[in-house]
Amino acid sequence: MKQFNRSKGTGGEVIATAYLEQRDFTILKTNFKTKLGEIDIIAMKNDVIHFIEVKYRAALGFGHGRESVTYGKQQTIRKVATQFLMAEGLYNEIDVSFDVIDIVGDLTYGNYDITFLQGCF
Repeated sequence: MKQFNRSKGTGGEVIATAYLEQRDFTILKTNFKTKLGEIDIIAMKNDVIHFIEVKYRAALGFGHGRESVTYGKQQTIRKVATQFLMAEGLYNEIDVSFDVIDIVGDLTYGNYDITFLQGCF
């Protein structure tokens, strides 16, 4: 089951990456991992680095994916983002945004909706 969920998540991340590129974002990293956690997509646009959590749901039976980005998850993303910025020598040098891309629908047939929530935490 975990492998199935990972493949669904990867599909959502591929769609989210394409969505961002179509909107002139430069993708810096995908699946950036540290001991503390992971950030799905790190992208840049207009001198702002966006740390993006991607959430995919086939249907809304359990609510929108964005609802699962809890305060604890937000704190983890912030810590991992700090590690990224420090490693790149960008800490306190660039503006950042913490965003969520919420995808709902059928990825196989391209029948889905995307909501991009910028600066949402």
